[in-house]
Amino acid sequence: MPEIDIDHLRGWIGRSREVEDLVTPRLVAEYRATLAPHLAPMPEDEAPLALHWCLGPETPPADALGPDGHAAKGGFLPPVPLPRRMWAGGEVETLAPLRLGDRVVRRETVSDVAVKVGRTGTLCFVTVRHEYLTERGPAIRDRQDIVYREASRPGDAAPAPKPPPEADPAAWSVEANPVLLFRYSAMTFNGHRFHYDQPYATQVEGYPGLVVHGPMQASLLLNLAAARLGRVPARFRYRGVSPMIAGQRFAVAGRQEGGEFRGWTAAGGAVCMEAEAGDA
Repeated sequence: MPEIDIDHLRGWIGRSREVEDLVTPRLVAEYRATLAPHLAPMPEDEAPLALHWCLGPETPPADALGPDGHAAKGGFLPPVPLPRRMWAGGEVETLAPLRLGDRVVRRETVSDVAVKVGRTGTLCFVTVRHEYLTERGPAIRDRQDIVYREASRPGDAAPAPKPPPEADPAAWSVEANPVLLFRYSAMTFNGHRFHYDQPYATQVEGYPGLVVHGPMQASLLLNLAAARLGRVPARFRYRGVSPMIAGQRFAVAGRQEGGEFRGWTAAGGAVCMEAEAGDA
């Protein structure tokens, strides 16, 4: 395993940048076409929930990409010397809706870098905080936790799956096929190869197949939470539990508990992401 100079990596804390984008009719149409009918009902002039993850995607030139298809490390994000990267979780605070035609500025800042040792080896967590601003003021605050992991090794045992709670009779059932993954990657300009390059996903990163996007799962869970609660929750927290592999149907499920929502995605009898939503 490469040595991790945590003091050097923590030198990235405080780095920030801004990007601007528009909530266009085309983006909204693409988003709805990709995730419908699994979206919470919204007023016609408001953007669907979680569309903010499609705004202002990073657009590095081809010669500035790393081997995984992301921007090469060491620019805005620190050069973590671990090869596998995934969304680990995060939190969304909704202050006001995004509307069609909005010009949105996203401010993002690296707020923390930490190294931990888990059951699968050394992990490095990078936390990035985002603020989405419109002409009316702040609309969304978002925390994203990125985890970097060691390379897979032959013979590594997969972690024991966490079984989902009792079946939710009103769960959404979604087919995780390559077309769904392609369309979401295209909307977000996500070049991570394990979403579309089967040989890379299996032979290099060591997954059983293509990997379903974490933010897409979180988007579906946020929409289910709003549909169940009958309102957009002020806070939404989510955490990845295990990678979801494409080529199967998965459930987006949850329960309302008073004024709160607790949900999960599950595939193959295992929980892949957990979430909670409410106003606290």
